[in-house]
Amino acid sequence: MPARKTILYIACSLDGYIAGENDDLGFLDAVQTEGEDYGYSDFYKQVDTVIMGRRTYEKVLGFGIPYPHAGKTSYIMTRQSFPAEAGIVFCDTPLKTLIKELKAENGGHIFIDGGSELLHGLLQESLVDELIISFIPVLLGKGIPLFKPDRPAEKLELISSKAFASGLVQVHYRRIGA
Repeated sequence: MPARKTILYIACSLDGYIAGENDDLGFLDAVQTEGEDYGYSDFYKQVDTVIMGRRTYEKVLGFGIPYPHAGKTSYIMTRQSFPAEAGIVFCDTPLKTLIKELKAENGGHIFIDGGSELLHGLLQESLVDELIISFIPVLLGKGIPLFKPDRPAEKLELISSKAFASGLVQVHYRRIGA
């Protein structure tokens, strides 16, 4: 079985924001196209574990839809207490320890599903193996940036890139040394 990889799969504005002011995700609607999921379902089939930050988890719950990662084990990184839920682990384990433990297990890939604070922590420890970023053709000007400026420099190797009719451009990179 191939080694498990930690893979960020995320969308952002062309100027690098994963949300606008007040956590607004409305800019994502600019590329909603009937029958087009931009490769998400193929990616998601390879995943059995999801890691996300608490704010992202709460945002997802606020959509009023069933939790989208049911059937996969989800680790919600938080220092707060939450009621236990099937398949969801509320976790304050150091990221380096958690990723090491998850990669030691057999299974599918590990989906890094946001947000900015979680990604920053993972990048600080060089724990992201691949990044799949979908650039939405919108300039937000402000909001929550995908990348924080005080992270280590990383060299990336392009695996693929694809432009879609909606204007979305998706790039897939591998961290050199991952």
